[in-house]
Amino acid sequence: MEKEIILKLHKNFEDYVHEEDGIEFWYARDLQHLLGYNRWENFENAVLKAKIACETSKQAISDHFRDATKTIPMPKGATKEILDIMLTRYACYLIAQNGDPRKDEIAFAMTYFAIQTRKQELVEQRLGEWERLQAREKLTLSEKELSGVIFQRGVDSQGFARIRSQGDAALFGGHTTQDMKYKLKVPAKRPLADFLPTVTIKAKDLASEITNHNLKKDQALRGETSITHEHVKNNKNMREMLGKSGIYPEALPAEEDLKKLDRRLRSEGKKISKTVRKLRK
Repeated sequence: MEKEIILKLHKNFEDYVHEEDGIEFWYARDLQHLLGYNRWENFENAVLKAKIACETSKQAISDHFRDATKTIPMPKGATKEILDIMLTRYACYLIAQNGDPRKDEIAFAMTYFAIQTRKQELVEQRLGEWERLQAREKLTLSEKELSGVIFQRGVDSQGFARIRSQGDAALFGGHTTQDMKYKLKVPAKRPLADFLPTVTIKAKDLASEITNHNLKKDQALRGETSITHEHVKNNKNMREMLGKSGIYPEALPAEEDLKKLDRRLRSEGKKISKTVRKLRK
């Protein structure tokens, strides 16, 4: 995420914070737009999941989610009252954690609300780590979708594994998935993607998305051979694009195990419930 975007998002989140009796909070209607949701109904799903997570963590929902109303302007000078919710920093974090991982704003929000101090430098420092986790989740979703489409075209799970492996070989300049796991010292039973840098994860995800798109567009793409050709082509295109910027995926070092990274970052979020001030009754 470019620094200019980070600066803009940081300012937006700062602009919408409110304070009452020394307690900072955000309104859900504002957070909805800050997180990139156009429809309140879709955003409510994330709020509901966040309330469940709050209760699961043995926190009182009313301490962090408070029903409120907001008056909005209407045509011809009229006004209308709509439902809103006052949210503590912890509530905002939980909503972001349960939001749509495909939205860039989600990774920023999880970082912003997880860090108790509102220093931009710390937000930037953690954002790269959250962004890598988000990229991995998006790759999982695109590969799951690809697996489903491929199955409908007559290819079983073993065939899908071979297709994905051929795609990896195209992206990593002839190095197979197993070659890369050996090179990066990835445990045998762990996915290679859990140890790749963000740029490589995103390249794999985009290649899968393009394969998905083209398979849906062209019903003639059936069987393992033709689908393998399509997926290899898309991974070669990703490799060529990266190469133009001097990036060669097989030459990049392994990064921190995403399972460990996920546990470490989420532990920061859990600390919020113990340190953030609650809404007054």
